[in-house]
Amino acid sequence: MKKLLTILVAAAMGLGALTGTAAADGERFVLISHAPDSDSWWNTIKNAIKIASKQMDVTVEYRNPPTGDLADMARIVEQAAASGPDGIIVTIADYDVLKGPITSAVDQGIPVITINSGTAEQSEKLGALMHVGQPEYTAGFEAGKRAKKAGVKSFLCVNHYITNPASVERCKGFADAIGADVKSSMIDSGQDPAEIKNKVLAYLTAHPDTGAILTLGPTSAHPTLSALDQAGLKGQIYFGTFDLSQQIAAAIKDGTIAFAIDQQPFLQGYLPVVILTNYARYGVLPSGNINSGPGFITKDNIALVEKYAGVYR
Repeated sequence: MKKLLTILVAAAMGLGALTGTAAADGERFVLISHAPDSDSWWNTIKNAIKIASKQMDVTVEYRNPPTGDLADMARIVEQAAASGPDGIIVTIADYDVLKGPITSAVDQGIPVITINSGTAEQSEKLGALMHVGQPEYTAGFEAGKRAKKAGVKSFLCVNHYITNPASVERCKGFADAIGADVKSSMIDSGQDPAEIKNKVLAYLTAHPDTGAILTLGPTSAHPTLSALDQAGLKGQIYFGTFDLSQQIAAAIKDGTIAFAIDQQPFLQGYLPVVILTNYARYGVLPSGNINSGPGFITKDNIALVEKYAGVYR
């Protein structure tokens, strides 16, 4: 009996050693975003996967289409799947464009977690394990409700990434909440700061009764702030934005921006790495999707988050 116990203990220790070796070797995951190289908002997600990879002892590769071209992104997903990673983390920037490559990765047995863009319903259709992100229409609608309470009946949505359907959902939610028409309220601003500024100035000149402005992130918020300053409208028009930066935080503090919608991108980068690591090693997986936002940053709570802008928030 004693000999049998010794054999069983030795076997258990051997199994533990093998398991420990597998974990120590480190898994490899690939995070693929739709963001162009010029979009600084994604620095927070890059920081999140760097921290998560160190904590989990894994490798996380960040890949993206340099210009934001979605066809290019689809090819990147295909290339990532062909490299045989232990998991893929990907945004659903356009369901129709990305459906083929993502479902192909799933069919190959690669665990996939979708983040940021897209919906939980789309994620499920693609066969992903879960979705970590912000319901974009809901976020826009909640922002619009705040504006409606302030008496806003019309607005300008400065959409710097109009080819991403999720961005349109943000504008549509806001429009529906205040009872406005989204098509006549939204401009395709592009991503060049000077062009964004000029288009905002032109719109406000043509529509002097515009009640509010909604920008979809720092890329469009920063030039819009400059436009309002030049037009003498700084602090005179209701202004809400998605996402956070040091410049946006300063504008909240001085009253130019009423709120910033925080979808907590750190969680969108960090959590999937942790979840995929535990899934690969132990087969454990949380049930359901994770809503990382929306949260609203205003004068009342800006002091709690501004020092982390661009790093953790």
